[in-house]
Amino acid sequence: MKLFVEGGGDSNALRTACREGFTTFITKAGLAKRPRVVACGSRTEAFDSFCTAITHGEESLLLVDSEAAVPDACQQPADNPMAWKPWTHLRLRPGDGWTPPEAASDADCHLMAQCMETWFLADRDTLARFFGHGFRTKDLPDAANPIESVAKTEIYRALERATRDCKTKNAYGKGEHSFKLLAAIDPAKVTATSPWAKRFVDSLKAKMTP
Repeated sequence: MKLFVEGGGDSNALRTACREGFTTFITKAGLAKRPRVVACGSRTEAFDSFCTAITHGEESLLLVDSEAAVPDACQQPADNPMAWKPWTHLRLRPGDGWTPPEAASDADCHLMAQCMETWFLADRDTLARFFGHGFRTKDLPDAANPIESVAKTEIYRALERATRDCKTKNAYGKGEHSFKLLAAIDPAKVTATSPWAKRFVDSLKAKMTP
């Protein structure tokens, strides 16, 4: 099985880091058997590559940022995440307008709501250890708020504020830090606080278990 993910930009080194980051996260989530992670760069490239694979009969999954809050109507019934409608969100979201191949189901599509950095908010202890002296946890969004409700732009601003005075690392930069952090965070904390992340991991476990 292939997992087409958004991320990695146009750099071979960054795409390698992306693959390694997601592979490590998935392994730590408890999957002994893992999909082949394909770092695609842009979200459009990820979608196009997924569509090509599905059309050719390859067992594949897509993982992209939701970019915005997922409408409640796409998350019903609340107690059955496998019945959620990520394709509806991606079809209706301005800037996407995606229609998947007929062979693709909602079970093949997964969202990082609202972006990959959302997952970092679930493991603030690792964030603090990673950035070290000067990191300001108080500049992160209120931990009492559901992490998927925090806008992508606010997460980026909060990470920049929290890290700008760090002594041993530069302020947060997606290329410099994101995939190292992805490999470092605790998937159990992420899935405990991010329903879409739990849906993704649970789906992988179901599909990869013989």
